Amino acid sequence: MGEPTHFRPGDKAPNDGEYIEVGEYNPHMGITDPKHITLKKGERFPETTNDRRHWMKKAKPVH
Repeated sequence: MGEPTHFRPGDKAPNDGEYIEVGEYNPHMGITDPKHITLKKGERFPETTNDRRHWMKKAKPVH
């Protein structure tokens, strides 16, 4: 089983990294001014802007 890709407020970060707020399990939905955070492994995710949003690891740019 793989690592989860969506996180709720209060969940612990599985790895160090940058995370972005996305909407309703659809990262392509296009939220205006989404929150961006940087967490270390084990830190808890903060609250989202509303109940229908969650956190997702920010994708690395492709070169």
